Amino acid sequence: MPLPHSDDRSDQLVRDPDGGIARLLEIMRRLRDPVSGCPWDIEQDFASIVPYTIEEAHEVADAVARQAWDELPGELGDLLLQVVFHAQMATDQGIFGFQDVVRAISDKMIARHPHVFGTESRDKSSEQQTLDWEKIKAAERGGQTARVLDGVALGLPGLTRAVKLQKRAARVGFDWPSTDEVVAKIAEEAAELVEARDQLTQAEVTEEFGDLLFVMANLARHLKVDPEAALRAANAKFSRRFARIEDWLAEAGRSPADSDLAEMDALWNRAKAEEKSR
Repeated sequence: MPLPHSDDRSDQLVRDPDGGIARLLEIMRRLRDPVSGCPWDIEQDFASIVPYTIEEAHEVADAVARQAWDELPGELGDLLLQVVFHAQMATDQGIFGFQDVVRAISDKMIARHPHVFGTESRDKSSEQQTLDWEKIKAAERGGQTARVLDGVALGLPGLTRAVKLQKRAARVGFDWPSTDEVVAKIAEEAAELVEARDQLTQAEVTEEFGDLLFVMANLARHLKVDPEAALRAANAKFSRRFARIEDWLAEAGRSPADSDLAEMDALWNRAKAEEKSR
């Protein structure tokens, strides 16, 4: 017996491996069908799906960082599903549809690339193109009436948002001229954090720690380092080296809980030397 709200055409599309984006849109429509869909998918709203959207974007970044090209199509598919999910929820509420999403980004790309789709010359550097891009974005935000920091998304990871805020401020001249001043500010903020730790409240310690991270993000910007990517690499390095500590302890029939800091620190240095010798 056929499912409610289903028909042969829909079933044929859903099962067609070459159905493309139309197939994915139909799968999502069916999942959200209030009569025959999946209860979990039906219950979701924009706010409940956002954490998954962010998570999937990070998993794409992780696959790229690991150069896991065999995994990347699947991760990009997971991220595409998030776009389709949001669009279907909007369709259910009569707000907008998937084609509105496609039209919006297509129109934006054309408007922001007049050197490709318009009459402007392509004879300029990528840096100049980036500046032109930001000018167009500023005009879209309201030109002279917009505030400098308008439009920097609140939902960005903290370090990424810090860099974007600082880039915006730097465009109007609010920036240190070199890394020397940034490094001096880091030392100042570190001293203030130590003072807060010894004399102030936990809330003030948190504030000072945030100030230090903000300046560290500024240093990353001046050094042309992506702080999120750098921290992901540091996390991966820590995980890799700690795993070696566990391996060596396991060879002796022990675990980290059976060791102590001195021994594990020595094994850490051994893992570090091992990596550098490769």
